[in-house]
Amino acid sequence: MSNFRELDRETRFLLPPSLDDWLPEQHLARFVVDVIDGFDLSAMVTSYRGTGSAGYHPALLLGLLVYGYATGVFSSRKLEQATYDSVAFRFIAANDHPDHDTIATFRRRFLKEIEALFVRVLRMARRRPEDLRSQRWFGTGDLRAFGHRSRLRQLGYAAADWAAKPVIGIVNTWSDMPRDSTISSEGRL
Repeated sequence: MSNFRELDRETRFLLPPSLDDWLPEQHLARFVVDVIDGFDLSAMVTSYRGTGSAGYHPALLLGLLVYGYATGVFSSRKLEQATYDSVAFRFIAANDHPDHDTIATFRRRFLKEIEALFVRVLRMARRRPEDLRSQRWFGTGDLRAFGHRSRLRQLGYAAADWAAKPVIGIVNTWSDMPRDSTISSEGRL
């Protein structure tokens, strides 16, 4: 006789689940939401006409973009899918699911404002460097970081080129990439 826990996928919750209970207190998604809630987004909010069906609040869409870029999810379609699959994205989207076209339109429409807000988010994130992708990629903590550092050294980069720098940015096309000394002739960072 086997001793397994009962498997019942049909039982409903007695009360609706709270995403707040499912996300750890120190999660990056909470940090992103807290920072964006502190921003003045009135310019974005007032640019909407207010006609037609109700739109998504700019704080929700901006939160999805910031958290997506911080975790390596860049595509609007993947961001939309993540609002179904990921608890963190569900938390940011308040258990709503913006369409990929809505996310892409928001990104195109407010690109300049988003770029400025990204810089502000990154400045706030300096207080928590362990949450930056660059810290996870190039920090001293694990074998993966060692591999990333080794590869960059093989390419001729010094440790100062990546130390304490976030790996986050908004790029619409490769032509938007700045051509300076930190980018190789093949367009690689």
